[in-house]
Amino acid sequence: MMNVPLTIGSMLEHAEKFFPKKQVISQTHDRLHYLTYKEIGERTRKLMSILDKLGTKKGDKIGTLAWNHHRHLEIYFAAPGFGAVLHTINIRLSPEHIIYIINHAEDKILFIDEDILPLIEKIHPQLKTVEAFVVMTDKKDLPVSNLTPLYSYEELLTKGDSSYSFRDDMNENDPAGMCYTSATTGKPKGVVYTHRSIVLHSYALGLADSAAISESDVSMAVVPQFHVNAWGTPFACTWFGSTQVFPGPQFTPKRLAEFIEKFNVTITAGVPTIWLGLLQVLEQGSYDTSSLRAVLCGGSAAPLGLIKTFEQKYNIPFYHAYGATETTPLVSFSRLKSYQLDLSEEEKLHERSRQGILVPGLEMKVVGSDGNEVAWNDEEMGELLLRGNWIADEYYKDERSKDAFTDGWFHTGDVVTVDEEGTIKIVDRTKDLIKSGGEWISSVDLENAIMAHESVFEACVVAVPSIKWQERPVACVVLKEGYKQSEMKDTILEYLKPQFPKYWLPDDVIFFEEIPKTSVGKFLKRELREQVKGELKID
Repeated sequence: MMNVPLTIGSMLEHAEKFFPKKQVISQTHDRLHYLTYKEIGERTRKLMSILDKLGTKKGDKIGTLAWNHHRHLEIYFAAPGFGAVLHTINIRLSPEHIIYIINHAEDKILFIDEDILPLIEKIHPQLKTVEAFVVMTDKKDLPVSNLTPLYSYEELLTKGDSSYSFRDDMNENDPAGMCYTSATTGKPKGVVYTHRSIVLHSYALGLADSAAISESDVSMAVVPQFHVNAWGTPFACTWFGSTQVFPGPQFTPKRLAEFIEKFNVTITAGVPTIWLGLLQVLEQGSYDTSSLRAVLCGGSAAPLGLIKTFEQKYNIPFYHAYGATETTPLVSFSRLKSYQLDLSEEEKLHERSRQGILVPGLEMKVVGSDGNEVAWNDEEMGELLLRGNWIADEYYKDERSKDAFTDGWFHTGDVVTVDEEGTIKIVDRTKDLIKSGGEWISSVDLENAIMAHESVFEACVVAVPSIKWQERPVACVVLKEGYKQSEMKDTILEYLKPQFPKYWLPDDVIFFEEIPKTSVGKFLKRELREQVKGELKID
């Protein structure tokens, strides 16, 4: 067999040749753009030639601080296509963390959306390796800035070469991209992706029993392009010729609903908090969502009530997927097997609420606290370990690698049970499990049960110290409009009683206007625990 390297440049070349008329629809700050893959290809080639003119060398890190739009997509292919490394930077991290990861990655050029310039202007004296700044804007004039040298993205492209070639001496194991974890504790950890890993991951997204992305799709990536490469969908959708819709900077749930209707979106992806917000909009207005064949949900477990509402009230298929920054990210996908289609609606819903089975190409094992593999009986809990061609084998220049990567396996830190057919259920993060009286309590199971109640918008369960029991669960709840906090505490606890053993029931229900979240929309339990301890006056 021929040994042809798997490279990212070849993916865009495929789209240029075979899907030149297909569109990328992109919302920026000032307007909506419509470009074909032919135009995207020409602009990407121009950008590669500009990287060359700016003195970029193979292996240099190209940082982006940007929202979801066509220019960001072009850098996705231009940086690795040239031989550099695409480094998508999470713009929602603290300034201290952004300084750390730019310096740690040793970024040479930063591509920055215009509204993010003020942040970089404040921290740029602390950036040690950056040699040039490029602002992405629709405006003709460069903004006044203390960044130097500062270039206009669009002005640079006017000087680019649309015939510039993708590098043909690439090794498929060369680094192509990198992301940093969102760091709920400690400093962010860097993960480097290779050309090979991204190409193989893209294949996985096209499998019929995973996301099944194809040319006929209209894909709207809601998950940020700075978060694990928007779960890899821009790479896969470009390669397969899907129409892509980018919702742009600081989008709202209303914009998402409008775009789904206007552009007949067929598949979209995001975290549960995004879909909770979209549901609110759908309940308040009238939007045609009949084009949707799949809403993909990951990042954290989706509440059963959320899945049920999407599927039964709005007839929108809702799919759980599971992954992490270290896994590129797709690990498992939840679809009913052919013989499960005869199950009752409640049984189907139960299966769909789980994280599904491993995507072909990966391996897993589940290990208990004693170091032995647990039984696949859906009862014994253990940490999920993974390996495969798009699973990282170390963090970038980080001594914490030795804790997460041992004996050829990535230790995810996620506690799971597995049923006899290999279906995964995320029980909790190892650090979020609640140990009460020698027994484990799953905060995720409690959260999902609480959020199934009609009055609840969001719920998060955290542990508080207990002299008698070691730890006890406390529920933190955001109510929907129209419900009074003074009336709901006992109602929620009574609602939980039939569903769990007595020792699982929260000791208290505390109501919040908003639950703190991480930069990628997950509940920030570390901060919430401190707030709860303050509320309950626990030292």
